[in-house]
Amino acid sequence: MKKILFLLLLPFGLLAGPTQTVKIKTSAICEMCKERIEKNLALTKGIEKSDLNLEDQSNITVVYNPDKIDVAKIKQVIAETGYDADDVKAVKKSYEKLPNCCKK
Repeated sequence: MKKILFLLLLPFGLLAGPTQTVKIKTSAICEMCKERIEKNLALTKGIEKSDLNLEDQSNITVVYNPDKIDVAKIKQVIAETGYDADDVKAVKKSYEKLPNCCKK
């Protein structure tokens, strides 16, 4: 019976743990940057949602499950995408692959 209840509640996210929110300053400058960062974060385990606000000094707000991921890892995902994340610098190889309009 517990197994059936678990399977019924799983799609509704009712078994998800508590979430936390963090705001990170990025080096993103355009809509392509926004799409790229949000897509990579969406594919990362533990990230519930993210929203990069280009009008708010390129800050990204990330809602995440602290049982599955921490802020350092979130920043690392952004850096591996090619962008600075607060004090974490973009991975050079990833930065070089960005379109010219996305480079600062």
